[in-house]
Amino acid sequence: MAGRGERGVSRVLDKLEASVNSGQYYEAHQMYRTLYFRYLSQKKYSDLLHLLYKGSTLLLQRDQQGSGADLAILLIEVLTKSETKPCHEWIDKIAKLFEKMNSSIPERETFLTNAVKWSMDNNKKGHPLLHKKIAEIYWQEKKFTSAHRHFLHSSDGATYATMLIELHTTKGLKSEIDLFIAQAVLQCLCLRNIQMATEAFNKYTGSHPTIKNDKGPPYLFPLLNFLWFLLRAIEQKHVVQFKILRNCYAISIKRDPNYSVYLDTIGRIWFGIEVPQDKNPNSIFGGLLKSIIGDVDVDTSDEEGEYVKSSAPVPELD
Repeated sequence: MAGRGERGVSRVLDKLEASVNSGQYYEAHQMYRTLYFRYLSQKKYSDLLHLLYKGSTLLLQRDQQGSGADLAILLIEVLTKSETKPCHEWIDKIAKLFEKMNSSIPERETFLTNAVKWSMDNNKKGHPLLHKKIAEIYWQEKKFTSAHRHFLHSSDGATYATMLIELHTTKGLKSEIDLFIAQAVLQCLCLRNIQMATEAFNKYTGSHPTIKNDKGPPYLFPLLNFLWFLLRAIEQKHVVQFKILRNCYAISIKRDPNYSVYLDTIGRIWFGIEVPQDKNPNSIFGGLLKSIIGDVDVDTSDEEGEYVKSSAPVPELD
């Protein structure tokens, strides 16, 4: 029975591929959707997933963006309904479909949002491997803001730092060399990921062409020294050192008003220091931090602007 079933699915796929190859895109799309409802009602999830991935790939390869994206969105629905757990195979396939979609179509954002939700763990962040692959695609497209947002949840500090080096050397000012990595490190720490923060800092300072010859610490840039000491203080759980650092490097910290907000959060998370009552948690900066630590914001704009050991375990892949 299984053999006949597999042959039947194979014949259907061959017929659909022939329709696509002959340019009968509308007819093929409708046939895919008809089979979607049929297989779904029969709970033939494995066959249906194969069908939708194949169909979406074929249509997107022929620039049938709307139809291809529609099947891709249905694919995520089936992954969810079938309770398929995140795995290397499906994360790779999702990334390939996302890469084939034109960034101008709204369905791309819907597809990504649904894919991240499918991959979510108990912390509601989405699987790090999916975030990494999506971030790398955005990076390839030179959409640094979107890449930054996904890299933050990727747990891959080294690749993230490599992108930041490219971003600074191609888009940034010389005076901003330390700001790029400072924002990244502080935001990673706000996400309770010291391992990623440390990895990003070490990669950035060790590979950036302007910094690597310093052979620090100490570094020529005070803010880099502050970050290095901050990471050590967190590792050693040294609350007094943290407070001293904030005072000693107050001038460097004031270069970006967001830093104080980040450091208040870092103090609370890593050292148990409560935020002073006179600070308004509903301020614009508090809202910014909440958007970073909360659910991932999917950004599909073309804006290049300023993108500006983990306590949360990385979910395992099947």
